[in-house]
Amino acid sequence: MKKILASLTLGALLLPMAALAQPSEGEIPWDSGAVVDTINVLVDWLFYILIFAAVIVILLAAFTFLTSAGDPDKVKKARDYILYALIALVVAFLARAIVMWIVEKIGA
Repeated sequence: MKKILASLTLGALLLPMAALAQPSEGEIPWDSGAVVDTINVLVDWLFYILIFAAVIVILLAAFTFLTSAGDPDKVKKARDYILYALIALVVAFLARAIVMWIVEKIGA
């Protein structure tokens, strides 16, 4: 009950600040170029993170292959790692392609 009351009190205190933050008539707080640039930056970061993760997973798979000593379970595990890394790469490239396609279609 205390958490609910604290949330309501905080909301009531912050409400006037939210009302004062509204733009005046005719003023646009953002333009489409800024939104597209922000989306591009986010997609680029996610792309680089997925590429880095895929490289780490492939190195882990190589290590698992080398240390498997013919154990079929470890070999299967290493092959699964490589499959997951390839799926991550496909998802990363598709994410960039989809964003580029959407940006081209909306003409931003």
